Amino acid sequence: MITRRELAAGFGAMALADAKRPNILWLTCEDTGPQLGFCGDAQARTPNLDKLAAKGAVYRNAWSNAPVCAPARTAIITGIYPPSAGAEHMRSLVKLPDGMKLFPGYLREAGYYTSNNVKEDYNVEKPEGTWDDSSLKAHWRNRAPGQPFFSVFNFTSTHESQIHRRPHTLVHDPARIRVPAYHPDCPEVRRDWAQYYDNLTTMDAQAGKVLAELESDGLAEDTIVIFFGDHGPGLPRCKRFPYNSGLNVSIVAVIPEKWRHLAPKDWRPGSMNGRLVAFVDLAPTMLSLAGIKPPAWYQGQAFLGRFEGARNRYLHGFRGRMDERYDLMRSVRDERFVYIRNYMPHRVYGQYVSTMFNMPATQAWKRLFDEGKLTPELQAFWKEKPPEELYDLAADPDEVNNLAASPAHRETLERLRGAHRQHTLRIRDAGLLGEHEAWERAGNGKPWEMAHDPGRYAVERVLEAALLAARREMGDVKRLEKGLSDADSGVRYWSAMGLLIRGTQAVRETAPALRRVLDGASANAAIAAAEALARYGGETERAAALETLAKWADPAKGSAFAAMAALNALEEAGAAARPLAQRLRGLPVKDGKLPQRAVGNYLERLHAKLQKTLSG
Repeated sequence: MITRRELAAGFGAMALADAKRPNILWLTCEDTGPQLGFCGDAQARTPNLDKLAAKGAVYRNAWSNAPVCAPARTAIITGIYPPSAGAEHMRSLVKLPDGMKLFPGYLREAGYYTSNNVKEDYNVEKPEGTWDDSSLKAHWRNRAPGQPFFSVFNFTSTHESQIHRRPHTLVHDPARIRVPAYHPDCPEVRRDWAQYYDNLTTMDAQAGKVLAELESDGLAEDTIVIFFGDHGPGLPRCKRFPYNSGLNVSIVAVIPEKWRHLAPKDWRPGSMNGRLVAFVDLAPTMLSLAGIKPPAWYQGQAFLGRFEGARNRYLHGFRGRMDERYDLMRSVRDERFVYIRNYMPHRVYGQYVSTMFNMPATQAWKRLFDEGKLTPELQAFWKEKPPEELYDLAADPDEVNNLAASPAHRETLERLRGAHRQHTLRIRDAGLLGEHEAWERAGNGKPWEMAHDPGRYAVERVLEAALLAARREMGDVKRLEKGLSDADSGVRYWSAMGLLIRGTQAVRETAPALRRVLDGASANAAIAAAEALARYGGETERAAALETLAKWADPAKGSAFAAMAALNALEEAGAAARPLAQRLRGLPVKDGKLPQRAVGNYLERLHAKLQKTLSG
């Protein structure tokens, strides 16, 4: 466990003795992958960014660690993987241990003027002293004369919501758009992609305006410029999904001649750099550029500057709760392959997330599936997942040909599987506990402290239980049944989940043991056992299971996190849950015990959708 003393010692007054430091300008945008001119996309019209990229290196193998904004931005600002702090969900709000700062706070301590215009969207509480100004008026021009600055300008014109904004007169021709192999080729999909490209052009002009201001202020030769989008495109199977399609962003890093000594040996102006870079690397990199030694507790590596770290062999992505829907996916990539571990393979990819279903492309895709008009590859998004996926980006850049069962790729599968396991243990991934359990075990709102305390979180045992649960083999039923009585609630949770994943035969063979879990103190384990019995048990078990789910659907009995899990389970139970419809209408949809940001209006969304399901 990292102590507070170690946290304090991890960062010291390590700035360069020379008071002169580079200015740093960030140009960031929403929901933008590598569909840009400088990345070779012929459809993209991005002249200002293309000109910028010609002066810098393009890190084409850069990954956002999360395929959705809040957890992605949390990795950026903290320098840690959000699952290690219980901050991986969309959205949440947790506390960091005392002594942990967000990286602009360290720059500010070292004398930088820090400004953010304007989005934050962090899943961690922001310590005092992070920004000098975070507002629509934030600008480097507000600093003291001669003061170095770190300034962020974030452009929202490319956000998912702007793709389905109407009315809109298209500039890009839908007929000329390349439809990726994971999307159906239909008018709605082509139009949404065309509008996405239109929005990129709008964003490019906004970036060009800021760059012109830098030039007019005579600061271009004193300023390192970084550009990136916060994750992949805002279309289904890109945004929210930890494939390369959802995580690849391509980072541009421009280092003027004056500061060229801060560039690594592999940096070249106008080059495409294949180095593996992740968002978790950005915080240590910015400190390194400023001559500040990154804290010892950072989980990323600087790829520029005085304190350049080791090169990444792998990049890691994750998917947790997406608004009102729970899921658990983890991904790993090297220079060529992407590996996905699906811990909840019984949940379809295309769960109903109301925000995602605002997209015409999503609606059209689901309609075509319901009408039976899709190829098997395109049907997959609306079906249950395989436990593992493996894709060859060289041969299959759209990631539609799953090689997990390929004997020729067995060695690659096992290597990446091992990299995932090692990473999970290294960061002590608290996402394996489930959101309610992680919050409850933390007690003080600081899941990082809980997750990094072996006495409170036996991550090795919980991981093994999760891997056993997710692999779907019927030969594991007896081991899963034994796990239902384990002393660790995390093991009990995954044991119940494993039986749920295996379906009718496994649940009916173990029904008495699952019944005992219903009355336990662990909400997560009880909800998983209850869903298993409600969906696959006999009539007597079903009644008891529905009663358990109705209990935990009340946030006053546990938390909004437990209530969300219970409501998701009730919707999966479908018609079996109809007797509860009237009772569920009277349940509260707020939870004063949790930060409002973490709860949002997710309970309202779930109740609205569930009532439609139960009345159907």
